[in-house]
Amino acid sequence: MTAVCLVCSEPDVEVFLDLGSTALANKFPNAEDLSRPEPRFPLRVGFCRGCGHVQLVERVPPAAMFTDYLYVSSASDTLRDHFDDLAATLTARHDLADGGLVIDIGCNDASLLCCFRDRGARTLGVDPAENLAEFSRDTGIERYRGFFGADTAGEIAERWGPAALITATNTFPHIPDLRGFVAGLDAVLAPGGAFVLEAHYLVDLLDQLAFDTVYHEHVSYWALGPMMRLFEDHGMEIVRAERLPIHHGQLRATVMRRGEGEVDGSVAEVLAAERQLGIDRFDTWRSFAGRVGRLKSEVMDCLNGLKADGRRLAGYGAPAKGSTLLEFLRLGPDLLDFIADRSPLKQGRYTPGSHIPIVPPARLLEDPSPDHVLLLAWNFEEEILAQQAEFRRRGGKFILPVPEVRIA
Repeated sequence: MTAVCLVCSEPDVEVFLDLGSTALANKFPNAEDLSRPEPRFPLRVGFCRGCGHVQLVERVPPAAMFTDYLYVSSASDTLRDHFDDLAATLTARHDLADGGLVIDIGCNDASLLCCFRDRGARTLGVDPAENLAEFSRDTGIERYRGFFGADTAGEIAERWGPAALITATNTFPHIPDLRGFVAGLDAVLAPGGAFVLEAHYLVDLLDQLAFDTVYHEHVSYWALGPMMRLFEDHGMEIVRAERLPIHHGQLRATVMRRGEGEVDGSVAEVLAAERQLGIDRFDTWRSFAGRVGRLKSEVMDCLNGLKADGRRLAGYGAPAKGSTLLEFLRLGPDLLDFIADRSPLKQGRYTPGSHIPIVPPARLLEDPSPDHVLLLAWNFEEEILAQQAEFRRRGGKFILPVPEVRIA
């Protein structure tokens, strides 16, 4: 089966990975919801033989996923530090300290915008999640509630003026209407303005076998090559490309209108590395799917073996990626007693599809405590293991499921 490509519009997207039918990864049901039918959708990934873009072949309408959202950026110390560094870098690079307007698309709880505000920039957040507006109310940062695109960009530009900088951290993979999104950028950016995006990077997804990065919110899995094609088709160009360690590997791209910025040598370097790795070949992704199947067997052998030995098992972290892993492995409360997570928005709820109860991290130290904990938020391994030093001192172990099974 083939589907139409989000980037080049060719009907040449071929499926290589089928993760089954899953619930929406950030829709955490409460106790009352468990008695109602839970919507499930196919989760399949394809490769465009025309432009090489990796993407979902079936897409869920954004309004079903983002108007009520339970992920909060400030829950991670690592991410807060990253945002502070990003704001410092971009404020200096784009001369924003004199009050230039910064618009953050998918601003969440305004963690990034607070860092820009503290460095002298004017700020505006754009986000459709009404519940998250409460988290930024006390910051004084203005907020446009809605999706960003060609149909809303005119109103944003009229009310707040042109933007010196537009950012989108972990938001760009969510955009199904890429043509409308880029048209919106063109309508809002000031002359010489820049759009800076950060997104999980396809090279790192391949290297780390990070199949759990796949969920319905992420309609695109970006490499630099297809990203360049997208912006070039709409009168823009990528002028800088940087690989980042955050989330175990991301790509930061700086985009400007064609001719308004000088293209840095980093763009050619990253593009050449992608081609050498073969991420523009379908066989690479067919092989990736085979590795995912083998990893599934290894994780289940580990968990079932521990359970057979009488060990108490739980999980740590309830990120969206954890929902994919739990559903693909068909893990439930019969194997994992609970999932511990720092976010008060998720505590008292249940994991999507698998319906494992979510509790505060303090539960790890209560009797009876688990012997082994499956680390679903493995991309924050260092931070979480440091936070849970007392659990480990008492003999508790963490199971890292990706990119290979190991015990820490």
